[in-house]
Amino acid sequence: MKQAGQVVVVTGASGGIGRATAQAFGARGAKVALIARGEAGLAGAARDVERAGGQALRLPVDVADPEQVEAAAATTEETFGPIDVWVNVAFTSVFAQFHDITPEEYKRVTEVNYLGYVYATMAALKRMLPRDAGTIVQVGSALAYRGIPLQTAYCGSKHAIQGFHEALRCELLHNKSNVHVTMVQMPAVNTPQFDWVLSRLPKAAQPVPPIYQPEVAARGILYAADYPRRREYWVGGSTAATLIANAVAPGLLDRYLARTGFSSQQVDRPLPKNHPTNLWLPADGADGRDYTAHGSFDARSKDRSAQLWASEHHGVLAVGAAALLTAALVGVRARR
Repeated sequence: MKQAGQVVVVTGASGGIGRATAQAFGARGAKVALIARGEAGLAGAARDVERAGGQALRLPVDVADPEQVEAAAATTEETFGPIDVWVNVAFTSVFAQFHDITPEEYKRVTEVNYLGYVYATMAALKRMLPRDAGTIVQVGSALAYRGIPLQTAYCGSKHAIQGFHEALRCELLHNKSNVHVTMVQMPAVNTPQFDWVLSRLPKAAQPVPPIYQPEVAARGILYAADYPRRREYWVGGSTAATLIANAVAPGLLDRYLARTGFSSQQVDRPLPKNHPTNLWLPADGADGRDYTAHGSFDARSKDRSAQLWASEHHGVLAVGAAALLTAALVGVRARR
């Protein structure tokens, strides 16, 4: 398991989970290629990686353009050498009811979120398959399994990524490839998404609590990159609870979210009139602001996840559960 000196590509690296992930790889001495559209965010992310101890390569790229993505992959290998890990994070969204989203906006979200992952995975596999080595981490969400109101475009794209990931993984297993793909399902995270997402809500948007810091997400991604044979990892107790509830009683969850899903995604203040949006152009291109990894919810965000530990150590937990069950059965027999 190579760590120091790894060549890593991170899409969506200018802010949020991508930014925190790039910095975390930098702290391990990795060579990190940073893919995003915003120049200010890319510059800030490069500083983060270099201060942490890694090397950074800035690549201004729109992941919805397959030619730009392919060129970025080529430049990465020309500069740093063979790519060991590719992490797909880049996304955009529209916060609105379905009937308030235009076809052009829906198309753009799908091209960035879903096809951006597809194009990036194509570029990575083009190089990894001939070497029979490499790992691709698809950053997903609990919303890859469970749709919620006001996020039809985002949920649809995350569901698409989930299906794409499963199908591709089956093909790699069939071919006995040593290239691995894994997926990390995320909870609500304190990222700049809510500061720059296109919104038609009456109030400012927020992640559905509980909210986790982006560094928690980054730890899950690094672990998945190190141990990619697992098909997916869950980060956050809310992710586990959502996926389990959706598997057991999806209809009841529909009704619950219909009652609570509107208010839980808005804070009690109006949407600012000068609210930036990053759907068509990078938000930092409009104001020159570096949005960093964190959003506006630091005071309400958790910096650790017991569920992430459990996801990483499911084997230990299974052994422990079996031991407890065995002890209980022995105790029952002894009493008899």
